[in-house]
Amino acid sequence: MADPVKELGEAVLAAAAELGATPKKRPTLERPPQADLGDYSSNAAMLLAGALKSPPREVAERLGEKLAGALGDAVERVEVAGPGFLNLHLSDRWLKAAAAAALADGDRFGRTAYEVSERVLVEFVSANPTGPITVAAARHAAYGDSLCRILEAAGDEVEREYYVNDYGGQVQRFAASLRARALGQEPPEDGYRGDYVAEVAARIDGAAELDDDELAKRGVALMVDAVRATLERFGVEMDRFSSERALQEGGAVDEAIERLAERGHVYEQDGATWLRTTDYGDDKDRVLRRSNGEKTYFAADIAYHEDKRERAYDHAIDILGADHHGYVGRMKAAWEALGGNPERLEYVIMQLVNLVEGGERAQMSKREGQFVTLDALVDDIGVDATRWFLVQRSPDTALDLDLDLARSHSQDNPVYYVQYAHARIASILRRVDAERVAAAVAGDLAASPEALHPSARDLIKKLLELPEEIRVAAERRAPHRIAADATEVAQAFTAFYRDCKVIGAAEEGGDEDLRLALCELARRTLASSLDLLGVSAPDRM
Repeated sequence: MADPVKELGEAVLAAAAELGATPKKRPTLERPPQADLGDYSSNAAMLLAGALKSPPREVAERLGEKLAGALGDAVERVEVAGPGFLNLHLSDRWLKAAAAAALADGDRFGRTAYEVSERVLVEFVSANPTGPITVAAARHAAYGDSLCRILEAAGDEVEREYYVNDYGGQVQRFAASLRARALGQEPPEDGYRGDYVAEVAARIDGAAELDDDELAKRGVALMVDAVRATLERFGVEMDRFSSERALQEGGAVDEAIERLAERGHVYEQDGATWLRTTDYGDDKDRVLRRSNGEKTYFAADIAYHEDKRERAYDHAIDILGADHHGYVGRMKAAWEALGGNPERLEYVIMQLVNLVEGGERAQMSKREGQFVTLDALVDDIGVDATRWFLVQRSPDTALDLDLDLARSHSQDNPVYYVQYAHARIASILRRVDAERVAAAVAGDLAASPEALHPSARDLIKKLLELPEEIRVAAERRAPHRIAADATEVAQAFTAFYRDCKVIGAAEEGGDEDLRLALCELARRTLASSLDLLGVSAPDRM
C-alpha cells in the first residue's frame, strides 16, 4: 500500500545511517505550523547529536546534504531551523507523484498493515438485557464499532463481542417486573418500569404462569433479539454474544475459582472465599464466593475473561462505562493470577453522554423508564449524525450531544459539512465523462506541467496523512482522530476548490486532468474516513 510520507521518513533514516548513527527512537516527520518552514520538518538531527558528538545544527547540515542527494528532484531545498530542525521543501513533482501513488491504491488507500498483525477481541456495549439500548450504551456502540473498523484498516484481525449479563439479581428483578405487567400490576419497587416491560410481557405466552427462571429466559431472549436489531440498524454486527448464564450453569465460574485456588491465590476468611488481588497491585482483596455460598459478579467476570484468555487473542479490549474505574485493577489482577499477560488486557473507560436540546440536558434512568433509546435517537437525527456525534470526542471526555445542531443542515454541523464536501466532489466528477475521470486518475500526474497552487499543495499533503492517521488512531484507540482528520480534509478541499477551477481549468492555465485526479483522491479519502466511522458518504445532498 502506498504511504509516501512514511517513505520520506525512511529516507531520513537512511540518510542518518550514512552519517554512521542510528537514533534511539524514530524521528518525527511532521508538517510545520507555517508554510514558509517547508512541507515537512524532522527532529532527526537533534536525536543524532549525542551519538555523533556534534551540535544538532551541524548534524542537521550534514544530514540535509545527504538527504538532498538521495531525494534528487523530489526536494527543492533543505533548510536548518531553530535548534536543529531539518525543514524539507518538496517539489511539485514529488507531491504529484505521491498523489498518483495514493490513487493507484484505489479505495484501499490509507489501509495499511502493522509489521506484525494481531488478533484482537473487542467487547463493547454489553448493556444488561433488561431494557433497550440507551443513549449511554449507544456511545459504546459507536466507539467500539469504529475502533474495530480502524483496527481492521490497520491490518489487525478483529472480533466483536457482546457479553450478555443474563444471570443474577438484575435478571430476577426483570422477571418480577414482567410478571407484574402480565398481571396488570405495577412492577416491584426495585424492578424495571417503562412501556417496554409491558410490551415484552405481552409477547410471552402465559407469562403470568411461568416460573421465574423460564420467564427470565424468555424475557432476556426477546431483549437480546431487540438489541441485535437495534445494533444492526446502527451498522454494528457482533461476531459473538457470550452468555453469563452459560458460564454459570456450565460450571465455568466454579472452575475458574478452583484454578485460582490451585495457583495459590485464594483463601478463606469469615466463611467467604477471597482472591488475593493485592498481590497484583489492587487496593484490596476481592470476594469470589460469599459466606452464604453465592458467587459474586466478579467471579463470573473472571470466568468470562478466562474464556477470553483461552481463546489466545493478542489483545482483549473491554469498553466500560464511566462508573467502572475501580473494576480495572481487580480484573487485571485476576487475569494475571490466571497466568495471563496484563498488557494484553486493555480497558477503555467511556465517559457519560448527555442529550442537549434548547440548551437543556435530559435526565435519564433505565430503571425508572425515563431514558432515550438508541432507536429513538436514530429516528430523530439519523444513523450518520448519531454515529458521528458519539465518536467525535475522546472517550475519556464527557459528551454533550446537541440535538439542534445534529438536526441542522448547515456548515456548523460537522457531519453534514464533511458529507457535503464528498457530495460536492461527486457532483464535480459527474460533470465530465466517467472514462475521462478514469483516464485522469491513471495518467502520469508527475509529468503535469501545472505549477501547484498553495491550496493544491496543502490538499495533497492533507490527503497523504490518512495512512498515518489510521495507524495512530488504531494504536491510541482513538476514533475521534479520524473524525477530526475528515473535517480537515473537507476544509482543505473547500480551499482548493475556491482557488483552483476544476472544470475548464485550462482557462486559467491549469491542468484539468490533474485537478480531476485530485478531486477523486479527495473523494476517496473522505469516503474512507466516513466508512471508518460507520457514516455514509452520499453522492448527492
